[in-house]
Amino acid sequence: MASTQTAAAGHEKYYVPESSSLAVRATIGLVMTVFGAGLLLNDMTFGDPEASTNSKWVLYIGLAFFAFTLASWFRITIKENLQGLNSAQLNHSYVLGMFWFIFSEVMFFAAFFGALFYVRQLAGPWLAGEGEGGRMNGLLWPGFEFAWPPVTTPQEAVGGVDAQAIANNGIFGTSERSMAFADAHHWYQWLPMWNTLVLLSSSFTVHVAHTALLKDQRGKFNLWLGITVGLGIFFLFLQAAEYYEAYAHFGLTLNSGIYGSTFFMLTGFHGFHVAMGMTMLLIQLIRSVKNKHFTASDHFGFEASSWYWHFVDVVWVFLFLFVYIL
Repeated sequence: MASTQTAAAGHEKYYVPESSSLAVRATIGLVMTVFGAGLLLNDMTFGDPEASTNSKWVLYIGLAFFAFTLASWFRITIKENLQGLNSAQLNHSYVLGMFWFIFSEVMFFAAFFGALFYVRQLAGPWLAGEGEGGRMNGLLWPGFEFAWPPVTTPQEAVGGVDAQAIANNGIFGTSERSMAFADAHHWYQWLPMWNTLVLLSSSFTVHVAHTALLKDQRGKFNLWLGITVGLGIFFLFLQAAEYYEAYAHFGLTLNSGIYGSTFFMLTGFHGFHVAMGMTMLLIQLIRSVKNKHFTASDHFGFEASSWYWHFVDVVWVFLFLFVYIL
């Protein structure tokens, strides 16, 4: 009995919070957000332009509900940490939780990169009648020649939507220009290059901020973290300018065949993750400036946000390579 008591006394106490509905509420908000985004994309592609739908409201309400729930959840977590309720075991569980969250995001983007690979290496050539998988498709889409970015869609190759051999799911056409470097008139006007420089620079600045925090240099930490947040906002501004250029000047939309779909899905979701990561870093900056949170030994909130920001930067490198260059 004594040995059992000694063993129990040697273990660190693990704080277990009270029962809460926050996890269920966060799930509801996330499901509403994804459902609303799907409805909005469907309306943009196949919906009646003159008809009004509730897809935007479902998306906005879901986002607001999800964000409010996370804010409440994180506020409780921060208070618990400031009260000294966290233990080394609990902090380790936070690290594991962030690890699995980032891993799930890796798998999320892997699915989209996999779709891009499938289209470029398999489905596209098959539609043009190449290989074993293209024998029947060559009969359905006569005259279609595959290239990337596509110069024509299979629908255009057979004479338009009325001549389409199989069920029609909308009207699709290629864009006048792609966003690839080969279609850029001048290298200094190519926005993806500037986006890359901005995002890679922000990865360096957040590392400098982290180094300053480890040395308890709060002023330097706030400065470089503020620069990182500013670079994140600038990246989003450049991406908005790129989207305007694509829609207004290049004719590149979600209806621009498979190239338009993959381009906007990959870059759009990445832009959303940049906005989310920038918001996370902004919250850490406000906490540091306003409430003097974080020390050299206790700064998981910032550390987790910086991990996520580095992840977003790495995804952009692959996206820049496979979407814009190759």
